Amino acid sequence: MLRLLCVEFLLLGGLLSGQSLSAQNNNEEHRVRNVVLVHGAWADGSGYGGAVITEAGTDPAVAGLVYIAAHMPDAGENEADDGKRFPSDLSKSTGIKKTADGFTYLDPAQFHEYFAADLSAEQAAFMARSQVMNKADNFKAVITTPAWRNKPSWMLVAGADRTINPDLERWYATRANSHKVEVSGASHSVYVSRPKEVAAVIEEAASQVR
Repeated sequence: MLRLLCVEFLLLGGLLSGQSLSAQNNNEEHRVRNVVLVHGAWADGSGYGGAVITEAGTDPAVAGLVYIAAHMPDAGENEADDGKRFPSDLSKSTGIKKTADGFTYLDPAQFHEYFAADLSAEQAAFMARSQVMNKADNFKAVITTPAWRNKPSWMLVAGADRTINPDLERWYATRANSHKVEVSGASHSVYVSRPKEVAAVIEEAASQVR
């Protein structure tokens, strides 16, 4: 059986993977099995789940890591600061909102533009309504032991990502010596809009860490 493979999908916190699976409509796209989906969130143009698998992936049961348009911090780094290396369009906008008690969310009126530009307005509206807010301080959590330093990793770069700058995704991949795949024209919601390409990266990783 395939050893544990951590996959960062950068889904909004609480957004079920069924939303991305709904975009898949044939058996070929359902072939990936034995994969753990680590659901993340966004804030400050950063993806929370990237840090989660970077740290949690040090578990001996984890064979490799797949980052889908994700942050990939190193030891001593956090996602909020890494996002400043190559600021995203979202981080320079008014789209990120914060509640009085310190939780963040993406303005539903700007969600389509910055998070899911290659999806229909209806799909984007559903995803915007599905948001679960995340504590802003979570995105400043500092990595201590990055798993990608010692384990194989894959990075899918979303070429038209406005939530995380694609140049930052490329920079992460180069630094980590990751296997890199770029999907031209894809938004941050690439896992919904381009499921075949995402599944192909996961399958490639799975085939190499058996």
